[in-house]
Amino acid sequence: MTAISRRTFVGAVGAAGAAAVVGAQLATAASRPRAATTVYVGSYTTSSPSGHGLDVTQRAAGSPALTPVRTVPKLTDVSWFDRTRDGRILYVTNENEGAETGTVSALDISDPTRPKPLGSVSSQGGSPTHLSVHPSQKYVLAANYDSGSVVVLPIKSGGNLGAATDLQQHQGKEPHAHQVVTDPSGKWVLTVDLGTDSVYVYSFDTGKGKLKLHQQITLPAGAGPRHLAFHPNGEFAYVAQELRPEITVASWDAATGTFKPIAVVPAVPPGSTGDLFPGEIAVSRDGKFVYATVRGPNTIDTFTVADGGAKLTLVSSAPSGGNWPRHLALDPGENWFYVSNQRSGTVTWLPRDPATGLPGKSAGSLAIPNVNSVFFV
Repeated sequence: MTAISRRTFVGAVGAAGAAAVVGAQLATAASRPRAATTVYVGSYTTSSPSGHGLDVTQRAAGSPALTPVRTVPKLTDVSWFDRTRDGRILYVTNENEGAETGTVSALDISDPTRPKPLGSVSSQGGSPTHLSVHPSQKYVLAANYDSGSVVVLPIKSGGNLGAATDLQQHQGKEPHAHQVVTDPSGKWVLTVDLGTDSVYVYSFDTGKGKLKLHQQITLPAGAGPRHLAFHPNGEFAYVAQELRPEITVASWDAATGTFKPIAVVPAVPPGSTGDLFPGEIAVSRDGKFVYATVRGPNTIDTFTVADGGAKLTLVSSAPSGGNWPRHLALDPGENWFYVSNQRSGTVTWLPRDPATGLPGKSAGSLAIPNVNSVFFV
């Protein structure tokens, strides 16, 4: 199989870095505001201009602005985050582009502003792009983009990770696993593969740490499914397609582990042309709105939700405030969007109207080269 970098899959990174954060600024701890929220920011260290890996930032009470605190040293290509239920251990992917295998790192975040690396283990595949902590709190699941595989890593006493207990290799011409999540019931594991145009449903033996394929759902050729997000009622899911600017709406039956596409909705307004590459997808906590970033037009697209989750309608396409919005996160109060604009090297924050669900104009930004994701602690 020919390895294809997911960072260049949809085109070479352009002239990035509107204004890179000075390394010394991040290395120096800022004064810690009272009642501050800690926010982690991931970026690519092996792309040009080089990102920082893992930056610790803080948001003061009453302010949306992210203030740099420090960079955690020696963590490469940090591109996804999840943590244990008790909030004590953080896990991150290290894509390590160009290496035969990537790694997954564990960090003690008992003090969220001072993450302490515990160690790293092989992801057993190239460019791990996504991970999630299984609800059992016994395993970390990771998706290897370059090799198109999903790995199961046991959580040891103390939070560090052990050697893989399972590795599921997707089959096809160019498998590229992009995401692995557990459904809301906690019974099934789903993976999204951009290369095979498929969503896979696995049963999971938490005693042995083994996955067993239950269903493979194949979407239309060339769809390029990237990420999915569940509706809060657990009965529907939405799949952002990277290579065709669309959202697939699917029903989900947790009792039988059945994932069934029921509709396809354009992710961009009619008449859109040029580069149109959806990135992240998110659902509001009340289930009334779905959001997708779209690279090219550089927008946050808002969909209203109807029929209990079965129907999406595109109602707004608003500027993300930067170039190439790879990832979007809602803050815990869902009052602000935080968008990682990779090519401009900026995290922008935009207000969210809770009544309409719509984003306002960018209210500020933090410069971090080759930024890819934001994670609230």
